[in-house]
Amino acid sequence: MRHTLFKILALFFIAYSSAQNVDISGNVQDESGFPIPGVNIVVKNTSKGSITDFDGNFNITGVDVGSTLSFSYIGYINKDVVIANNSTLTVIMVEDIAKLDEVVVIGYGTQKKKDVTGAVSIVSAEAIDELRPIDAAQALQGTSAGVSVTAPSGSPGGGFNILIRGVSSNGDNGPLVVIDGYKGDLNTINPSDIETFSILKDAQAAIYGIEGANGVILVTTKSGKKNMAAKISYDGYTGIQQTTRELPYLNATEYALLLNESYAANGNALPFPNVSGLGTGIDWQKELFKTAPITSHNVTVTGGGDKSTYYVGGSILEQDGIIASDKSNFQRANMKVKLAFDITEKLKFTTSANYFNTNRKTIGENALGTPLFNALNYAPTYSLDQEDLSGFLGNEVINPLSQIANTYNEYNGNSIEGTFQLDYKPIEGLTITSRIGVKAYNDKGKTFSPIINYGSGKVFNTDRSSVNQYRNTNNNYTWDTFATYNKTFSEKHNTTFTLGTTAQRAWGDNLSGTGYDVPNNSWEFADISLAPGISEAKSAGSYIYDGRQSSYFARAQYDFKGKYLISALIRRDGSSDFAAKNRIDYFKSATAGWKISDEPFMADSKTINFLKLRASYGTLGNNNAGKDLYRALLDGEATYVFDGSLISGVATGRIPTPDSVWESAEKLDIGLDINLFNNKIEITTDYFVEDRNRLLIPNLPVSGILGGYAPGAGLPTTNAGSTRNKGIELFINYKEELSDNLSMGISYNVTKIDGEVTAVKDDIFSEGGSFSVGQPAISRLEVGQPMGYFYGLKTDGIFQNQAEIDAAPSQTELGAATAPGDFRFQDINGDGVITIDDRTYLGKPQADYIMGLNLTFKYKNFDFVSYMYAEIGKETVRNYERDQPNVNRLNLYLNRWTGEGTSNSVPRTTIGGTSNKLFSDFYVEESSFLRLQNIQIGYSLSQDVVEKLGISKFRLYATVNNPFTFTKYRGYDPAATNGDAIGGGIDYGFYPISRQFILGLNLSI
Repeated sequence: MRHTLFKILALFFIAYSSAQNVDISGNVQDESGFPIPGVNIVVKNTSKGSITDFDGNFNITGVDVGSTLSFSYIGYINKDVVIANNSTLTVIMVEDIAKLDEVVVIGYGTQKKKDVTGAVSIVSAEAIDELRPIDAAQALQGTSAGVSVTAPSGSPGGGFNILIRGVSSNGDNGPLVVIDGYKGDLNTINPSDIETFSILKDAQAAIYGIEGANGVILVTTKSGKKNMAAKISYDGYTGIQQTTRELPYLNATEYALLLNESYAANGNALPFPNVSGLGTGIDWQKELFKTAPITSHNVTVTGGGDKSTYYVGGSILEQDGIIASDKSNFQRANMKVKLAFDITEKLKFTTSANYFNTNRKTIGENALGTPLFNALNYAPTYSLDQEDLSGFLGNEVINPLSQIANTYNEYNGNSIEGTFQLDYKPIEGLTITSRIGVKAYNDKGKTFSPIINYGSGKVFNTDRSSVNQYRNTNNNYTWDTFATYNKTFSEKHNTTFTLGTTAQRAWGDNLSGTGYDVPNNSWEFADISLAPGISEAKSAGSYIYDGRQSSYFARAQYDFKGKYLISALIRRDGSSDFAAKNRIDYFKSATAGWKISDEPFMADSKTINFLKLRASYGTLGNNNAGKDLYRALLDGEATYVFDGSLISGVATGRIPTPDSVWESAEKLDIGLDINLFNNKIEITTDYFVEDRNRLLIPNLPVSGILGGYAPGAGLPTTNAGSTRNKGIELFINYKEELSDNLSMGISYNVTKIDGEVTAVKDDIFSEGGSFSVGQPAISRLEVGQPMGYFYGLKTDGIFQNQAEIDAAPSQTELGAATAPGDFRFQDINGDGVITIDDRTYLGKPQADYIMGLNLTFKYKNFDFVSYMYAEIGKETVRNYERDQPNVNRLNLYLNRWTGEGTSNSVPRTTIGGTSNKLFSDFYVEESSFLRLQNIQIGYSLSQDVVEKLGISKFRLYATVNNPFTFTKYRGYDPAATNGDAIGGGIDYGFYPISRQFILGLNLSI
């Protein structure tokens, strides 16, 4: 009886204790006593929790005695504290030195940062949040050493070009992008859904075989956390956009005076006998550029239980163009779901899915004859609605506002992409992963050309309306199955083995057609089903593609006592893109590292906290330019005679090359990682060399008997060249807690790159790029020169008088007589006469140096960030000036030659024939620049205030994107390029990037 009574009392006491609630408050600090803001605190097995404020303080009400508080923060070891009473807690969190701030994704696995032996750069979610990029690729600009990001256009939805350690190939130099394990694109995902970028820059990327030569960008998206109460977050902003620049062009009076001078120089009557009433006239750039809105909304819900996590997000972005916003705009909607479940203690399931939808309208850009090109060249003496009916400005320049009004198109794309992954751990140390990544992308577009007459002889005139429509279907999947085994022997020998296989397939089709005679000559009726007209020319087209790849890979990683590290891998790839005899290849790499700071002689160092020497070497592949080269395709043109009639048909196209194989890259990297002064300073430096071999060079000359010069045919693409890129990277990061209320951070990265073509079969050069109309190509691939360098005539001042002309080599073979005020061209080959053979190197579109400087400051509840990006040592071709006598011009012609001694750089003006319009260094400008990409100031409510409001975070911020660009270049954007290896860096009038003024809100509940 007594024992029974005792048990009852004990149970009552336990029940009473369990039911007792207390209020908990406290402070979270690091080992140095500094407060840690943003620590996530959860009462285990409940929905209660909190986040520490800027001073590391927190409080939670109504916590059961005996409950466990779980403290977690990136870079620190998770800590659990059992609640015994309501006293104030002081929680010390220990930095997780094993992580060195983060775990790095390296491809088919992860590795602790301190153990990485390859060249890997990390861009975190924090940097993405600070930059607020529209396209995820923008977050890489200036934040990662060795990575350059350029925009082919500033138009909404224009996309970006990414290069890792320069241009090595004459084809596609873009990196492989892998998102949560599937092959994807950065422009289809919401930047706010990204947790980290891992950028593989050296031979470590050989784990991706024939797709790794241009580098690999591994994207990890955000996930929920276990034992975390549901957290709802909203991130939204709204703002306005403006052009960053208007080019200095002549006003109406200046234009008329210059034109009068041109006509008088040729003995013609003056086109403007009276210029007194012209004034400034119409500024066509101001008429095109308008202030445009931009808005973004992003909502996420994250959390997790004991055995599951979830992340659900939805976003929508709307951006109008700063030119013709009703004809140039972009909408993107994303839906993201990421779930993980522990099915058993040994089996885990993870799935990640992203839905993407985009709608876009565009105007013509970055080409001769686009609205912006016409705005620069149209005469300022014309009124807003006045057409050049007489053809005074030539046949290729029209009223840009009329052109925009008659521009009609639309584009819509949808994509569903994601992964399904199982991780099974049958025994300790062994994990077997099977993952399938899929992507299905479908898009459609429509363009309408109405009947329109812009004036006599204009090439834009259309006497018959038409509508073109197309649909594309694109699919791919990647199925990876691999096993990873970790084992430590004798407490000193740590090993990791990875063995796996990959199967890939990419397939799709296209169907396009054109209809004529659209009813009512109207966009509302622009549909092939309503257009009954027919044409003698082919009005429909289609294509299909189906590529497959099968791979096997193995990797072994070993370290002794955690300080001597080596890794080796091999991958066997087979691709259907090449003939059967050339489909298989092997890619190998080896890396090594030495943690010098772990040696006994470094144990007492007060300055160096971490020091690692590393090196890598290996071979990788690039098959981006090699599809179907071994096949003879029926895509040429031919005319046949049947029953005495001529019938249009098809013939073989490009000459096949069955011996072609993919490019190969040999990469060497030697690097050093250093942490100094209690890890406040982080330094990473690399020296790298890449030899790209077996370049697939198109249009190599062969015998005409083979039919390469027939209509629709082409010369073969053959492995016939090599390049070498070498350089140095430096990354420095400094973080400091200056006081309890003030912290700061500075990071700087710079990359020096030297690249040249080292060999081409038979010393044949390849050409690309265009200048004006009817002139030879101006970009070249040639031995001893940088890829895609500019090739033209070099000037040596201006002839001041006839005596100088008589004493100089003759220039008449260039096509026009020489007169005082014309360019003096250099006799490069020394043959005593100036011809087209005197063309030479005039510059290159790739920069010698790329760099970024990023600043962060936090004071109490205020935060400030600024990002800068620069490219130094490059040139751009100014090609937005039309070669017609009566068009408008840059105001640099106000400093033209008008008589002896007046100018030695800008030639005379005349409507007569002259060689001054030939491509020369006069049209090549230095385009080095420093761009202030982003300035952001934020204010967060204190933890006490947000708790009273019943929320966990409230932050307001103001951002200015692209506020300033410092450059000597006269064009809109010194960074703009179409991305072509041969033909890049030529400015036809790039749509300028916008300056954005943004107000935003971060809210979490």
